[in-house]
Amino acid sequence: MDLKALTEKMSLSNYPVGLGGCHANGINYKCCEYNITVFDDKKGESVHEVEGEMIKIHHGSFSETNPTILKQLENLQILSDNQWKLRIFLSEIKAKQEKISKSYTQSCLVDAGIYATRAREGIKAADPLAPLWLKCGAFFLADAISSINSRRPSPTHMLESIRGFEKNRINENFAIVHQCLGIERATTSLLPRMVKSTIGFSDIVEANGHSKIIEAKYDYLVEHSLLSDCYFYLGYTNRNNIIKIKDNLHRSLEFIHILRVALDIESDSLLIESQSINLLKTVNDLLSIMKN
Repeated sequence: MDLKALTEKMSLSNYPVGLGGCHANGINYKCCEYNITVFDDKKGESVHEVEGEMIKIHHGSFSETNPTILKQLENLQILSDNQWKLRIFLSEIKAKQEKISKSYTQSCLVDAGIYATRAREGIKAADPLAPLWLKCGAFFLADAISSINSRRPSPTHMLESIRGFEKNRINENFAIVHQCLGIERATTSLLPRMVKSTIGFSDIVEANGHSKIIEAKYDYLVEHSLLSDCYFYLGYTNRNNIIKIKDNLHRSLEFIHILRVALDIESDSLLIESQSINLLKTVNDLLSIMKN
């Protein structure tokens, strides 16, 4: 696909534009969308289908300071930059790359600890959302471990990357993520139910066409027998959308019902409490390692 021509066709070339995501890294599957960031100081995301390919448009700002967003921009390939503003911005990111990665990793670990604590307290209070908080915490721990290994967050490919990580004291903690998520439960009978609810939740929260990408990735991963990767991807996508509306989840029984299926929720409260304690201990251990 001629991405420069695409930016002109979509009237984006008046702004600095870059290609990010797995296509920029050259590790994409056939189902992966093109992630294009337009630096127009706007907000939100939109999904478009062009010539049979899925395009996801992000909006960026040269005043961005959020390490989570800056981490995603590290590998950006310039498509349009008439005044060299994007080139200068990316040079600044590169110069601060180590600091950005450390800040992002710490943020992920702190969030993992917050949601592990929320899950543990939720069990004591009989909160039906407690299992959701546990899984959110586990995904944040996965992000942290991936970042420590100099990987950009990429849910479609994260399990594949982690399988190839060096065996060491930090990376062995992914076993906790695996346990909390229940990845071993991924089957061809479970995943169709999970994707249906994941798509429904995305349509409610995002309402931007992202569900088309979710469906395409589900089809590809299942067709290629990447069931664990599919399970992880669907859960990670739900985590992202949960965070967007986390303060409103209790207000809708519909959300709770959808997410029980979308996240393949465990109902054993003793197991959830035990896993939340292990997750919190792991997070504190990793924060201590980073501090020292």
